[in-house]
Amino acid sequence: MRKLESVRFSSNGYALKGYLHLPTDNSNHPPIVVGSHGLFSTGNSPKQTSLAKHCSTLGIAFFRFDHRGCGESDGSFTRVTSLETRSQDLISAVRKIITLTGSEGSIGLFGSSMGGAVCLNAAHRLPVAAIVSYAAPVRLQGTVGVDDLPAELRQSDPQANSFSLQFDISERIKHIRNILLVHGDADPVVPVSDAMEIHRQAGSPKRLILQRDGDHPMSRRSHQIEFVKAATSWFKDRLLP
Repeated sequence: MRKLESVRFSSNGYALKGYLHLPTDNSNHPPIVVGSHGLFSTGNSPKQTSLAKHCSTLGIAFFRFDHRGCGESDGSFTRVTSLETRSQDLISAVRKIITLTGSEGSIGLFGSSMGGAVCLNAAHRLPVAAIVSYAAPVRLQGTVGVDDLPAELRQSDPQANSFSLQFDISERIKHIRNILLVHGDADPVVPVSDAMEIHRQAGSPKRLILQRDGDHPMSRRSHQIEFVKAATSWFKDRLLP
C-alpha cells in the first residue's frame, strides 16, 4: 500500500502545504520527484497525482504541493505570484523533502506549463538529476483581468483589479540537461515553438515528444497515457540505481 503524508513547510515566510507519496517498498532514502503546478492550478492536478502514483510504485517518492497563493497554501495569488517567488517555493519544497527523507543526490523535477518554466529557472540552484517538463513557456508577458481568474484565486484578493506576469528564461536553458519535454503540437496557450527552443538549447541527454493535435490541458486519454509512461521511464532511468 502506498503511503501518503501531509507536509507543511515555509517559503519566504509563507506557510505552504503539500503531500508526499512514499514508495511501496518502504525503502530508506528513496529518490524524489518534486512537482511544480501550472499558473492557475494546484498540486492536486491530474498530471501530478497520476505521476505520483506511478513513481511511488517504482520506488521513487513524489512530492506535490501548492505554491503560495494557491490551494491550501498561504498568500494572495495576485500579490505573491511571480516566476521568482514560485522558484523559491520549489527550492524550499526540495530542501524540506531532502531533510525529511535524507535523499539528497537523486532529485527529479516535474513542471507543468508555468511549473515547467519554474523548474528550468530553479534547476541550477538544486541537485537535480532529471527534469520532465510539460508545455513550459520560455517567456511570458501579459495582464489578466481579475474577473478572468478562477473563482478561488479571485477571492484571495478582493481589492485587486488585474494580475500581471512577465518573465524570460531563455538564458537558463543552456544550463539544462537530462530533460524530457512533452508538448502538444496544437497547444493554443503555449506555442509548440517554445518546446523546440528549449530542446534546441538544452544540453544532452534530452528528448522531445510532440503530441499530435495535443492541446494545453492534455485532454486526450491517449496523450495522458503516453505522457505518464514516458515521464516515469525518464525518472526511473535517471534516479534509480
